[in-house]
Amino acid sequence: MPDTAVVTGAARGIGRAIATRLAREGWQVVVADLDADELAVVAAETGAHAVPGDTSTDAGVRRLVETAYGQLGHVDVFYANAGIGTLKGLDASDAEWARALETNVLAHVRAARLLVPRWLEAGGGRLVVTASAAGLLTMLGDAPYSVSKHAAVAFAEWLSATYRHRGIVVQAICPQGVQTRMLDGSGALRDLLTRDDVVSADDVADAAWRALSREDFYVLPHPEVGGYHAQRAAHPDAWLAGMNRLQQKLDSYTPDPTDPTSHHQQQENA
Repeated sequence: MPDTAVVTGAARGIGRAIATRLAREGWQVVVADLDADELAVVAAETGAHAVPGDTSTDAGVRRLVETAYGQLGHVDVFYANAGIGTLKGLDASDAEWARALETNVLAHVRAARLLVPRWLEAGGGRLVVTASAAGLLTMLGDAPYSVSKHAAVAFAEWLSATYRHRGIVVQAICPQGVQTRMLDGSGALRDLLTRDDVVSADDVADAAWRALSREDFYVLPHPEVGGYHAQRAAHPDAWLAGMNRLQQKLDSYTPDPTDPTSHHQQQENA
């Protein structure tokens, strides 16, 4: 029986790279994204089955899972990859907070509600969330993104702690700077995100592929993120002081008024 997977946020970036890698390895893949046109291109290139739609809604997730089971017969791995940022702090509106939480957290919850009972009956399954290094550290300049990615990690941890003895593998991909459209539009945050090496979406897909042979919870395309996470836990005040120094640098940043990507919400497709 061939291996099967669902990848959300697959029209570009990390999601597209993961779907492409899986297809190259002979997997049957269902891809989902809001951008129906780009998603159709990915499907044509990979042989994947495209399910355009909004996976931040209950109806969108339900349609995706039901279509995937109808198309594939079973789902071995679900990549909850779609995500958004706002590039806002306290100025983020309630609607922007709600959208970030719906996309970056509740989409995972809704998928798990539908998938875990089927996986328990089948004897196992794997949920892989793209949580970002922001889910382990923080994202200066984007409160909704940082908070929702922390919540995504917390939910993934809860799932793993609750179901791992019953065959459910849960993993969190936590890259730092990845050359995607989101990074291109990150404005002042770009310098922060590129302090360490910037990796390609294909590099992250390679890390995700290697992780399929293991059950490690964290998948770290940037290994140094693990060190930062340990420092944060061991010395929280020193870590926060260092982050505040970075914030002070951001405070002095002057955006380029000719750059159309400096201040707008970004679809991560992480």
